[in-house]
Amino acid sequence: MEKDKIKPKLLILTGPQGSGNHLFAKLFSLHSMVKGWNMMREEWQGHHEEPFAVAWNDPELLKEKLWDPDVCYVTSISCPYIKDKKPHIPKYNEFITEAKKHCDVRVAIIGRDKNILKLQQERLRGGETTPQATAEFEHLPALAPTHYISQELFYLYGQEYLKSLEKQLDFPVAWNYHSIIMDHLKKDANSKYTQQAEGKFDAEVKKACDES
Repeated sequence: MEKDKIKPKLLILTGPQGSGNHLFAKLFSLHSMVKGWNMMREEWQGHHEEPFAVAWNDPELLKEKLWDPDVCYVTSISCPYIKDKKPHIPKYNEFITEAKKHCDVRVAIIGRDKNILKLQQERLRGGETTPQATAEFEHLPALAPTHYISQELFYLYGQEYLKSLEKQLDFPVAWNYHSIIMDHLKKDANSKYTQQAEGKFDAEVKKACDES
């Protein structure tokens, strides 16, 4: 009996609009064993330039790709994404179903603070879109192994968090690219949404610290 053909790994990064698709697409594409958005420019870039963009519009095109079993692949797609100036829900079912014929597929759903997401989507998209995304994400675990990753955890723990993702996802991560990773950490995209706050119990907390 012929042995099963060895399939390459394909990691699908997805999340609500503004959750960090570009950030994680860059991070996961750093590893020498990974083929992803390797030619991504430093500035922001539309997803229509992502290597798998045409296949997200027509998943049947995945069967025409020359898959190399000795490398891993990564693709990213926001939910919704913009095409022809209109929002579209990714064809998760069709894309993953076809991709599984050629690859060992896993999904990573990106998280970010929900208040920041709402502010960013209202600023750039004219309204909140996260509820649309979370409704779609409920169906992903039935299609492929699904994990949750976090922009906040990356900014907080840096390389250590990337190390944990490598184990969690069983997918190569270039967590030791120190200079590049530090450059991303310095560009914390959350900082412009934060400001000093005063809480109801601030005085009580300070008093407790003095008394302890």
